[in-house]
Amino acid sequence: MTTPSRRAPFYKDVPDEKWNDWRWQMSNRLNTVAELANVLELSDSERKALEAKDLFRVDITPYFASLIDPRDPHDPIRAQVIPTDREMAPFTSMMEDSLAEDRHSPVPGLVHRYPDRVLMLVTTQCASYCRYCTRSRIVGDPGQTFSRKDFEAQIDYLQHTPQVRDVLLSGGDPLVLAPKLFEEIISRLRAIPHIEIVRLGSRVPVFLPMRITAEMCDMLSKYHPIWMNIHVNHSNEITPELAAACDRLTRAGIPLGNQSVLLAGVNDSVHIQRKLVHDLVKIRVRPYYLYQCDLVEGAGHFRTTVSKGIEIMEGLRGHTSGYAVPQFIVDAPGGGGKIPVSPNYVLSQAPGKVILRNYEGFITTYTEPEDYNPHAVAPLEAQIKHRPEPGQEGVLGLLEGHDMFIKPANFETVHQRGGGMHRLKANEQKWQPLGIGQPPELIEGDAKETLPLISSGDDSK
Repeated sequence: MTTPSRRAPFYKDVPDEKWNDWRWQMSNRLNTVAELANVLELSDSERKALEAKDLFRVDITPYFASLIDPRDPHDPIRAQVIPTDREMAPFTSMMEDSLAEDRHSPVPGLVHRYPDRVLMLVTTQCASYCRYCTRSRIVGDPGQTFSRKDFEAQIDYLQHTPQVRDVLLSGGDPLVLAPKLFEEIISRLRAIPHIEIVRLGSRVPVFLPMRITAEMCDMLSKYHPIWMNIHVNHSNEITPELAAACDRLTRAGIPLGNQSVLLAGVNDSVHIQRKLVHDLVKIRVRPYYLYQCDLVEGAGHFRTTVSKGIEIMEGLRGHTSGYAVPQFIVDAPGGGGKIPVSPNYVLSQAPGKVILRNYEGFITTYTEPEDYNPHAVAPLEAQIKHRPEPGQEGVLGLLEGHDMFIKPANFETVHQRGGGMHRLKANEQKWQPLGIGQPPELIEGDAKETLPLISSGDDSK
């Protein structure tokens, strides 16, 4: 390992065996004005926020606090973990649960938003707390933590939901759990036959790299495939300690990705983001997502425009290696899930041709094949077992002919226009297109071979 990262002068007399002990780091986290003043020159705004009641929890490991330039009020690490009075200002569209996770929760702590994967919240505690936390409604509050009863309900739901193939452990941060409990959770998941992969979402390698011990890596390697996404927002967080922790994880066979959040005044710059992704791939961490900041209470001053994120993507795609380019994501308010947003590279389309442009503005034509038969793969596809996606096929259901409409809430009521049933409405089959949403065997005779699925619009033919 190269030269260790700096320690704040306040910790110069702490022995190495303590400094490198993750339990010591957790026990000595900073959270008051008096404690933080030993490490930083606090501003009036920071002091006001630290002394406020009912503000989102503050806890910072000595290691992470030491990475802050104590004299720089705009230090990018400082902004992420030290509160200011700007957190107290409400903003338009601010929500407690902006992603509507609790709406998609069949049992406490389990979020089943997508067809084949779930988010499993196993703790509300973290090594340190990000000021823009999406789950600040529960994270950091010991009274909101998950019980053994909750855990058993989560496992029972997963055992009886065979469509789930992927479980993401998060919270809070699963890596702050007691080692025996952490392993129990993973082993119980691995014992469910239809769960193919387990993912870990953690900022512990960044806040507390000494927690990534050889023992932890050996334990995780028993339950492969295990994947992990870490959370780095700025290159100043990439230290020799983080590099060593990532090296231990990758040598244990765990692929690493990075999820960052676009934060005003921290990383909302093409050049900062380009340096970040380059520094990540040097330690074998693949940039995965760049999130638009959520509409969560206390995070208003971190928010940027979506156009800033698109501008950053314009400065990454083509300007660096493809595997160093994350997806820019807006996690839809109201529970719509992750929506990728990118610059427009498709300029126009016509039968047989697509007009594209590259990162330089070079415009080209791609000629499409005239004899392509998309149904030729059907015999091969029939050999593949499909997982059910009850009620969640979405646009794919339209493309595959299972449905013809996706209707907004209250669509039928609105279009009744206040009227009741009458003789011309009696036969609802008249607006059900032949073949859409029906198994082929329900279409009588040879009609399924000869009749179009959608009318040509000319009833005289």
